Formats: sequence, C-alpha cells, structure tokens
Amino acid sequence: MIEKATTPEDLAVMFVERANARDAEALSELYAEDAVLAFPPGSQTVGRDAIREVLERMLEQAGEFAAEEPMPTVYHGDLALTSTRPADGTGGRVQVARRQPDGTWLRIIDRPEIRGPR
Repeated sequence: MIEKATTPEDLAVMFVERANARDAEALSELYAEDAVLAFPPGSQTVGRDAIREVLERMLEQAGEFAAEEPMPTVYHGDLALTSTRPADGTGGRVQVARRQPDGTWLRIIDRPEIRGPR
C-alpha cells in the first residue's frame, strides 16, 4: 500500500522521494483526482491521469531531486498553502493541498516554478 501524506508538508518530502525513485504513478498519487498542475511552464495539466503522463515525461529528462527549504504553511480550514525556496533559483514553488475525509492530504493546485526577478 502506498504511503499517504499526514501533513501538507509531507507532500514535498514524498514528492522528492518518489521522483528520485522515478515512480510517476506514486508521484501522481500525491494529487487529487481533479488537481491542476501548472507544468510544463506556461500550461495547465488537469486531472491525476494527465498529471501522471506529464510526470512520466518530466522524469525521463530530470536529474536528481533535492529537498528544499519549506516556507511556513498557511491553513484555511481543510486547505493549506505550502511553498519552498527552490535550490535551482526559479523564484518559488507553491501548492494548495486539501485535507481528505480520512485526514490525509493531497495536492489540488501545484505551481512548481515561479520565475523571480532577474
């Protein structure tokens, strides 16, 4: 059985672990069925199945992933805004996670790259 996130912050850690294992299926399980991923840059990928396909292509070209410094999580009921300071200098990564009926968390919106000032 695949491990589930018990906190919104778990999602970033689990993403790195699963990406480094090159497991697109397990990565896609971090997203809600109706999630939106702003990737590739400039586009939106909607739904877990479509996100899995994009992640498969991304993993074919990606190097090793590293854990990044988390910013404080902001909560509003069953929603959480998480973000990290990216090591690659892209400016920021932000996600919205939703608490599930079983108390676990899934991403519903993910913007992995935000370009900062140049």
